[in-house]
Amino acid sequence: MSSDSFCPDCKKHTEVAFDHSAGDTVCTECGLVLEAHSVDETSEWRTFANESNDNDPVRVGGPSNPLLTDGGLSTVIAKPNGAQGEFLSSSLGRWQNRGSNPDRSLILAFRTIANMADRLGLVATIKDRANEIYKKVEDLKSIRGRNQDAILAACLYIACRQEDRPRTVKEICSVANGATKKEIGRAKEFIVKQLEVEMGQSMEMGTIHAGDFLRRFCSTLGMNNQAVKAAQEAVQRSEELDIRRSPISIAAAVIYMITQLSDDKKPLKDISLATGVAEGTIRNSYKDLYPYASRLIPNTYAKEDDLKNLCTP
Repeated sequence: MSSDSFCPDCKKHTEVAFDHSAGDTVCTECGLVLEAHSVDETSEWRTFANESNDNDPVRVGGPSNPLLTDGGLSTVIAKPNGAQGEFLSSSLGRWQNRGSNPDRSLILAFRTIANMADRLGLVATIKDRANEIYKKVEDLKSIRGRNQDAILAACLYIACRQEDRPRTVKEICSVANGATKKEIGRAKEFIVKQLEVEMGQSMEMGTIHAGDFLRRFCSTLGMNNQAVKAAQEAVQRSEELDIRRSPISIAAAVIYMITQLSDDKKPLKDISLATGVAEGTIRNSYKDLYPYASRLIPNTYAKEDDLKNLCTP
């Protein structure tokens, strides 16, 4: 494997090669060892799903989790095969059940959060933040009797906001295992209130901008790069205006405006499905933006005369 790195002998960035057997990073031009005895953190084995037959050759466990009592490194006795295995399973299983894991509910909650995050394509930092939020709320013993799916979805929603990667409530709702938007909204307000009381200060949630959602919405609608760039610039310019609309509504209205000026026009219904904003809300937001079209739309995308093609709200 080779890559570029700065070589002090060559006094420039050169191509380097990594010697896996020795753990050395070597400059390919002068042969200087830039780094010795490196630890290879990649997988020891490659497991192919079609060929593994559930026999994973990896000899190491998962990473530790500081949110769990034992760091998530407890031992679970698997059930062996065969007649003798049934005997061992019955005896060892009883001992295992006697020492029940106090973090069992946390592990299940973290697994649910991970599944929701994976379905939304969220990064690990957001999953970790959601786990931290849930652990804090769970320690307060105030979520018993509440909708667990809504609580977990709300933790993920708050984590997205705090990590500056916001998702709409509708997007979170789509992976929330049946929890409704109203239930998630109530759970979010409950969690924020509980943690603010515990911390004694307001909870930082991050600021939502229309641009946070725009590229994802444009990708869903299959818009070309030129239209996406124009929409991004229009959204940035809209922040200078006094438009009393939510960022998601502004993003949807800008997309509607931009696509009207292109050959690939998008029906209002498609934009509504992609953004999760009601058609009536998009119309009203478009009505607010329409008077500023000449200031919003970049000249490189549409000239003054082209703006006459915009439908009158």
